Amino acid sequence: MKLLLTILTVLSSFMANLEQKTLHSAFTVTVAEEVNAPMNFPGEIIMQGNKFRLEMMDIEAAYDGKTMYMYSAQTDELTLSNPTEQELVEANPLLYAKALVPVCNVTERTTQDGQQTIVTLTPKDQSIGINRFVLKLRNSDLMPLSVEIKEGKKTSTLKMKEPKFVPTNPEDIFILKPSKNTYVNDMRF
Repeated sequence: MKLLLTILTVLSSFMANLEQKTLHSAFTVTVAEEVNAPMNFPGEIIMQGNKFRLEMMDIEAAYDGKTMYMYSAQTDELTLSNPTEQELVEANPLLYAKALVPVCNVTERTTQDGQQTIVTLTPKDQSIGINRFVLKLRNSDLMPLSVEIKEGKKTSTLKMKEPKFVPTNPEDIFILKPSKNTYVNDMRF
């Protein structure tokens, strides 16, 4: 029981950091299957609590706590929606970790050098769709370094590049504003 409380304290402290501070990092997502060559997708994220701004490939996405903004440069279209909790969790792997805790067995270990903590979430019921979720945190500041999600034969890995907490004004940064010629597809209800 003490181990579980310690683990939840690490995750709770990490999530509390994200509620109070704004995380900024470049990243690379690698998707690998046993039979195919891995595919890499670079991007950038800014995140505070459940709010985020993400750029990856030709898509820019943002969530301000109420509205999801999805902009495609290829089509010059901005889609506005009110996402469900599930859609938010699927869009942001750091929020996914928080959602998984109640339905997973949680373990943690410190790396040999003591610099990092590796938190592993393994579903109690494999019907939720993943085999394992691994979050690697830097011990000195609980900064996320990587996330690995194993789903059957597919592994998705998000590696942060020089993550840091930055001062921001969330009202400005988590909203995408269209240019005058951008088509706006407003799906909010």
